[in-house]
Amino acid sequence: MKKNIIIAAAAALFFATSCDQKASTDAGTEQTASANATSEVAHNTVHNPNTANPQEITANADAPVMTFKETEYDFGSIKDGEVVRHTFVFTNTGKSPLVIESATSTCGCTVPEVPKEPVAPGAEGKLEVEFNSAGKGGQQVLKVISVKANTQPEINQVNIKVNVKPSPGANGPFRS
Repeated sequence: MKKNIIIAAAAALFFATSCDQKASTDAGTEQTASANATSEVAHNTVHNPNTANPQEITANADAPVMTFKETEYDFGSIKDGEVVRHTFVFTNTGKSPLVIESATSTCGCTVPEVPKEPVAPGAEGKLEVEFNSAGKGGQQVLKVISVKANTQPEINQVNIKVNVKPSPGANGPFRS
């Protein structure tokens, strides 16, 4: 009798183990297929870190692409109250016309101007940036200008830096 119980237990263990291995093999195959699909999708998606709810979107091979010659400009040292300008030049390296919806900056002292007309594929466009240093003494590190367009991702950014020297006779924030 003990022999039959031991044989039945061994058989049950054998079947249970073989089912687990089969399930593991199936799960492994599904995971591999899922990873391959995810990898393939990752090559065809664009991650937009500039959204409140980041999502992957399918890349459009014909979408316009905003390629800047430079993404950061340093004005160096300027005097308090001085207004300076810089032009960021970009090229539409995509396959369809680039349309800019808006351009904003992180500070009211920095004003961007963008082309109002679409920028054709292969053509250059200009982003004009004006910085007014009035009351902005000291190092102004990385003023960010965000350009929203029909590109993927839809937000492109450039930065400016400047060191504003105080006006003669100025004694810090309290002027006499």
